[in-house]
Amino acid sequence: MFKATWLFGAFAPKDGDMFVLELPHCSSDMFQLYLDEFSKQKPTELKVLILDNGAFHKAKKLIIPNNIILIFQPPYSPELNASEKIWAAYKRAFTNKLHKNLDEVSDFIIEFTRKLTAKTIQATTSFSYIISCLNWTV
Repeated sequence: MFKATWLFGAFAPKDGDMFVLELPHCSSDMFQLYLDEFSKQKPTELKVLILDNGAFHKAKKLIIPNNIILIFQPPYSPELNASEKIWAAYKRAFTNKLHKNLDEVSDFIIEFTRKLTAKTIQATTSFSYIISCLNWTV
């Protein structure tokens, strides 16, 4: 039987903050859970998520929390989403490793996430067009 786990996450170019949840399925229900939990982290902060056009990201039944804005990138353009660079780092670290079960995969995810520093997240996600259009300094 095939077993899987799914990682949902957001990474902030400005301050290197992150919010990552490992969930058992990739569905609109799991995305709703992610959004609900993400909205509780720094609840007075406005969060902008850049997303691909996955069907679960656009499900009509989603209730988007008031402190989250969803922006959808053009189709087939993952290079516009700074978080894709973080996901690539996860994938590089995961490649060619043997995990005997899903618990070991989860342990890997937890350990890798713990090692991500704010400085690394900023350096990886601070694309010049993001920084310049928001008038930030990093």
